[in-house]
Amino acid sequence: MQALRVLVVEDDPMIGMLLAEMLEAMGHDVCAIETTEAAAVTAAAQYRPDLMIVDARIDDGSGVSAVDKILRTGFVPHLFISGNISNIRALRPDAVVLEKPFREPELTRAIQRVIDIAATPSLMQTT
Repeated sequence: MQALRVLVVEDDPMIGMLLAEMLEAMGHDVCAIETTEAAAVTAAAQYRPDLMIVDARIDDGSGVSAVDKILRTGFVPHLFISGNISNIRALRPDAVVLEKPFREPELTRAIQRVIDIAATPSLMQTT
């Protein structure tokens, strides 16, 4: 898998740091770790990531809403992470969702799935 510039949106500082370390160990570049909806939108515009990994529920706003706002300016491959994926599935049935806790192999598969979808325009979703 090619190295990606990844924006992480996670309101738990420990989880954000651990996820960033995992991604960097996989060879990716974490351009930012943001904890709020507004900061995520700003960081996406500033860094133009290749991939976003977004906690669906964040304290200040919503990860789902942040993705919706970011996608208004153009598609960015993304996947949601959540402790309760049923809520995301109800809102975004076609979204790539990874349930917490997860391990590196599961994260790798989810990232590859997102990249495969993004590489196939007929499959590209705005979810």
